[in-house]
Amino acid sequence: MTGKTLVMTVLFSLVTGTAPAGSRIEGPMAFEPLAGSVITGSLPPDMPLAIPPGFSQRVISDESDLDIYPGMPDWNDMNTVNESGARAGRYLYRTHEVRPSSAGGNRNFIAAGGGAVSVVDLESGKARVLIQRGDWEALDGIVWTPWHTLLIAEEASSVKGPTIPDPDVPAATEGLLYEIRLTGSDPAIAAGVTVRPLLGSMSHEGIEVDGRGYVYLVDEHHNGAIYRFVPTTPGDLGSGRLFALKLNDSNSGNGTGTASWVALDMQQVPVSARIAAAKAGASTYNRPEDLEIIDNRLYVALTGENRVLSISLDDRPVVREFVAAGRNVPVEASGRTGFRKPDNLARDAAGNLWIAEDNVPSDIWVAAPDANDDGHADGMSLFGSLSTPGAEASGIYFGKDPGTLYVNVQHSGDANDKTLAVGRE
Repeated sequence: MTGKTLVMTVLFSLVTGTAPAGSRIEGPMAFEPLAGSVITGSLPPDMPLAIPPGFSQRVISDESDLDIYPGMPDWNDMNTVNESGARAGRYLYRTHEVRPSSAGGNRNFIAAGGGAVSVVDLESGKARVLIQRGDWEALDGIVWTPWHTLLIAEEASSVKGPTIPDPDVPAATEGLLYEIRLTGSDPAIAAGVTVRPLLGSMSHEGIEVDGRGYVYLVDEHHNGAIYRFVPTTPGDLGSGRLFALKLNDSNSGNGTGTASWVALDMQQVPVSARIAAAKAGASTYNRPEDLEIIDNRLYVALTGENRVLSISLDDRPVVREFVAAGRNVPVEASGRTGFRKPDNLARDAAGNLWIAEDNVPSDIWVAAPDANDDGHADGMSLFGSLSTPGAEASGIYFGKDPGTLYVNVQHSGDANDKTLAVGRE
């Protein structure tokens, strides 16, 4: 369905607790911050986000027009559009973080055909499965590459139970990364897919690509590392080397400071990049989940640490604490709005970092750039708060339109996961 524009004016009597007033965020999405989180279940299912006055939200796809796993939530996870090439910006691609029932997932997983990537035509509103495979599970990260392909990855983890083996990389113990080629004349049709084991077997989540063609990855594990893949030839992920971030001072108490990228054993990487990183002495963090590049910095959401790091992307990387609960944003507590379990990240046209929580209620925060260069965001402002019971806001993303934020409502209590477009009225 194309979705009907739905205006949602925030009623502050519906929010609980208070957040810092914050500063007005500028740019195409300029807004006055919300006063606090929404009360769970207080808003209609088709208008689930509390958002600032002057903004509207519409459902662009839900399980009434595409139901991949009947009777269970489709776990819409991450979003991207075809950012370049033919019909740029027309198609929204989504991963679906569904697992087999044996891993606490969807009982219809096998019967439905396994893990899937869907595509929504933003002009016609039609949604369909782009590609699906029986050995894919917990599909999470997705990114559009400068060479006009899609990278997708599995958050599959041996910690959560046996993973489904890829027939081409049967020794892999964790999730893998895949590259989807699209038909040149029609980016809504998949032309083929190739597994990319050199980018590591791990519990993949966020993926980012910089201007040099380097690919950045994270292992969503309680002792997860941060990775960089350097291809031999930019745009060709079939050869190259994987590196992991290592702090120069092993005694750094909060995981910040000067660092380096250490080369990993490329025989071990396709089996377990986690083991390869440990052998190289890589630094680890508690559940690094998503990545975003803004200018020359890589931002990393640490869900298990209630903070976001920034890493300079030069020859001598420096890790800094950009956002941390209790430092430049309140700690969430009973009856008080605060920052907890940051998960997905997005950048807007003004250089602000958007942060969605893996939490209930799932709030969407915006961190202002570090203009004074002290390493920390200059302000944190609350943009949205999801009221859907049991759900989180995932896949926040700005496509070709800087005034439209895409947000998925994942694992909804009513088993109707959906994708929203949020913008000005």
